[in-house]
Amino acid sequence: MKMPLDMKKLLGALGAVLLAALPLLAFGQEAAPAAAAAPVPNKGDVSWMLMSTALVLMMSVPALALFYGGMVRSKNALSVLMQVFVVFSLIVVLWCVYGYSLAFTEGSGKLSAFVGGWDRLFLKGTFDSIKGEFAMAATFSKATPIPELAFVAFQATFAAITCALILGAFVERVKFSAVLIFMALWFTFAYAPIAHMVWFWPGPDAYTAANVVDAMNAKAGLAWQWGALDFAGGTVVHINAGVAGLVGAYMVGKRVGFGKEHMAPHNLTLTMIGASLLWVGWFGFNAGSALEANNSAALAFMNTFLATACAVLAWTFGEWIFKSKPSMLGAASGAVAGLVAITPAAGNVGIPGAFVIGTAAGFVCLWGVNQLKRWLKADDSLDVFGVHAVGGILGALLTGVFNSPDLGGPGFYNNWFEMKQGFGGIGAQLWIQAKAVGLTIVWTAVVAAIAYKIADLLVGLRVPTDEEREGLDTTSHGESAYHL
Repeated sequence: MKMPLDMKKLLGALGAVLLAALPLLAFGQEAAPAAAAAPVPNKGDVSWMLMSTALVLMMSVPALALFYGGMVRSKNALSVLMQVFVVFSLIVVLWCVYGYSLAFTEGSGKLSAFVGGWDRLFLKGTFDSIKGEFAMAATFSKATPIPELAFVAFQATFAAITCALILGAFVERVKFSAVLIFMALWFTFAYAPIAHMVWFWPGPDAYTAANVVDAMNAKAGLAWQWGALDFAGGTVVHINAGVAGLVGAYMVGKRVGFGKEHMAPHNLTLTMIGASLLWVGWFGFNAGSALEANNSAALAFMNTFLATACAVLAWTFGEWIFKSKPSMLGAASGAVAGLVAITPAAGNVGIPGAFVIGTAAGFVCLWGVNQLKRWLKADDSLDVFGVHAVGGILGALLTGVFNSPDLGGPGFYNNWFEMKQGFGGIGAQLWIQAKAVGLTIVWTAVVAAIAYKIADLLVGLRVPTDEEREGLDTTSHGESAYHL
């Protein structure tokens, strides 16, 4: 039977309509939503973090090595370079074996507020060679990750330089073997837990709804749960190292001839070069702690620049007033004092805070390495406590003051779900900062005392008196920094 022409046209038209409607019909059906694509790291952020890591590496080797090396007597210069170089290397290896895992993974049970777990032992899980996939680490912005290995490397330099800082308190008389034993113990039981308590948290992407905020906060480190602010390591690095150094100065004992013999720095040119390199490298240390190439990094960069210059002037004029002559060693020490004090505050205060913190650091740390040092009666050879602990405490406390928006500060995120900033008041934040400072002092002092004692029992802390008088360059390492 032959179909009428009109019927053919009607069926053709209906077919065309149905074909056109198919996509709409499919769209209207209930279907499982497609998985959202994983956020891709921003190349600018990754580049900034890799560059910052290299800058912090420069802060230890060569900057800290030269800064410390120039301040000792010539017969011990090479031993200090050796200690910094090898300690830095030791801690980087331990960091990759277990330190990163203890510091920056979630712990278990009641210990989770104090130390992490073993999920990243030997850095497992950071890279899947079979799938060719890299694990991502959170920053301080939602959906803005960086490769976790970049974060691992960045934080490795922090751990390593913290341990190297301690060396300055007992140089010129300590056994090299004792140094290595102490550093391994102190890093494991002091640095990693303090880093976890102050810096570990689940990251902003974990705050997916208002009803999970409390649960996510409970996974963070103890000081983070309190709301302590430490942008780049006032507690974790400087107070931690400074207190451990003071304990070491007491337990190792004073240098032979201390207070009676001439022990002036042998090469202030090296010290000045070292201080200058520290200043440059510190931009990676502080601005890199923003974890992104953003406004926070720019603020930390400028504050680091300004506060350090203020501290140099404050120390120089303070020395000029009280000692009649401004010294190169004083100017270099002032720079380090300013860098230390602005570290916890770098991205947490505004420009007014940088002016005040830097200036205060110059004067307060000048007092710390003179009057306070006399009161303590310790042979802290290169003023680790007077600069790093005193400067770190000052900076940590003033962060609680100048974080206030009323004093030019940015405030801080107190609602990570909605990414809203706020400020709970100067008094409240100052108390939180003081608790974090106290926690760090007590924890590191106890661990350091035990670690020094273990090293002493195993190999002894000090070299024999005749070796100390001859110098550690030749007696401990069979070499000399200078051949005359």
